[in-house]
Amino acid sequence: MTSNKMELKVHSLGRVEGDLDVRVAVEDGVVVDAWTEATMFRGFELILKGKDPQAGLIVTPRICGICGGSHLTKSVYALDTAWSTEVPPNATLIRNLAQAAETIQSIPRWFYALFAIGLTHQNYASSKMYDEVVRRWAPFEGEHYEIGVVVSAKPVEIYAIFGGQWPHSSFMVPGGVVSAPTLSDITRSISILEYYRETWLEKILLGCSVERWLENKTWSDVLEWLDEKPEHRDSDLGLFIRYSMEIGLDKYGAGPGRYLAMGNFFHPQKYRYPTIEGRNAALIARAGVYDGKDYHDFDQARVREDHTNSFYRGGGSFHPFEGVTDPIDPADGKKEGKYTWAKAPRYDLPGVGEIPLEVGPLARQVIAGRPGAEEWQDDDPLFLNIIKEIGPSVMVRVLARLHEAAKYYLRMKEWLNQIDLNEKFYVKPQELPEGRGFGATEAARGSLADWIQIKDGKIENYQVVTPTAWNIGPRDRHGQRGPIETAMIGTPVKNPEDPVELAHIAQSYDSCLVCTVHAYDVKTHKELAKYEVIKI
Repeated sequence: MTSNKMELKVHSLGRVEGDLDVRVAVEDGVVVDAWTEATMFRGFELILKGKDPQAGLIVTPRICGICGGSHLTKSVYALDTAWSTEVPPNATLIRNLAQAAETIQSIPRWFYALFAIGLTHQNYASSKMYDEVVRRWAPFEGEHYEIGVVVSAKPVEIYAIFGGQWPHSSFMVPGGVVSAPTLSDITRSISILEYYRETWLEKILLGCSVERWLENKTWSDVLEWLDEKPEHRDSDLGLFIRYSMEIGLDKYGAGPGRYLAMGNFFHPQKYRYPTIEGRNAALIARAGVYDGKDYHDFDQARVREDHTNSFYRGGGSFHPFEGVTDPIDPADGKKEGKYTWAKAPRYDLPGVGEIPLEVGPLARQVIAGRPGAEEWQDDDPLFLNIIKEIGPSVMVRVLARLHEAAKYYLRMKEWLNQIDLNEKFYVKPQELPEGRGFGATEAARGSLADWIQIKDGKIENYQVVTPTAWNIGPRDRHGQRGPIETAMIGTPVKNPEDPVELAHIAQSYDSCLVCTVHAYDVKTHKELAKYEVIKI
């Protein structure tokens, strides 16, 4: 009996990070192989070479129109470490607030305007919950779609209060921030944060208080929470969990099962004098690597970028300080077996070697479960338990992101109350002519980092490694697939003319792209259908 083989091409029209095609091989209705193909070269590293060291503060926030604040955060810490600056506690608090504000605006916007609309697909019309899903989450017309998208604009008002504007602010500078907030600014920010909680976070998403939701420490706790009250069961979070388990989102899209978080948010006193070596110990949301069984400390010196299958001259794997961005014609690259502009970020795990790692909210929450947290650090065992109990999946990846809305809300409230208006927000640094710096943060969609080398007062080398690169990266020189390539494998495709399942996986990673799915028959190469997902 011959198997039914075909090829689907998932074509993603890029918005900021660039275009991405995902080609998958399907056999008997299941994906058996996948290749990611980033089709646009941007070259920000080449743009920055030879520029003033502070150019990164202006240029890198323009890399992305939805997480420019995250780019600013990691670029300023790269300079802080290169120039050995002093950062006053007030400045650290405001940097933390800005980073968190950008993330909590992204959560409802991404869920309603990108992910949940896919759940209204006709594939799921037989579900008993389908009519309710459509009523709430249908694009533009859904009752909660409108609420979620509208409320998503509120948190970045807090960012603009301290940063002057959002996106593309450059208010973080080496040595602090250029803000001069007043008591009115603090009060207004608290009011905006409470509006976010009352209008959406508790009323619509959770159906309970933030504190009650965060009492859940295991998957069993979550299931008990669902049955505890009708308000829990019927909240958007409750509906999402129940619906996901019915339509199978808990059964595919697992990914590599190994995770990286570079950490986020600094204790204002413990990172007053930023250094690369002292970074991990000062993080509130901890950095780390989870290899599927054990935890490991994160060390930026172990990050590598493999460009064996990327459209750059030569091959091999290099630390970003030694990174080379030497583009070649894709036509020439394809003759060498190369197939993408994206490099393949890898982590050199001691005793194992270079491995692909998933980044993003699920990775952050798995790292939050590592034993040994300080009292002031994020200590949350929920998602470590979930992946051990039911395994990672599209559902679990989305759930991790929604979970962060509650956690970040509480942190922001705490930081607003800690700002001391009588203390300084900036200490002028000495601009050193030579140095190396590393800065990282956690953008909404994962670990984001800069490495800068300064020589004779100019940028000698600058490397940016984005969460999109970690997740969509290609095979490396050892043939190891990138995380999304891995996540696609094993996915059941109900209708090859409309492969919504592949869109769910791509959207769960929230890479900076727009997905248009093209289905092709392998033998005839005839396009069967086109499936488009617009990212707002």
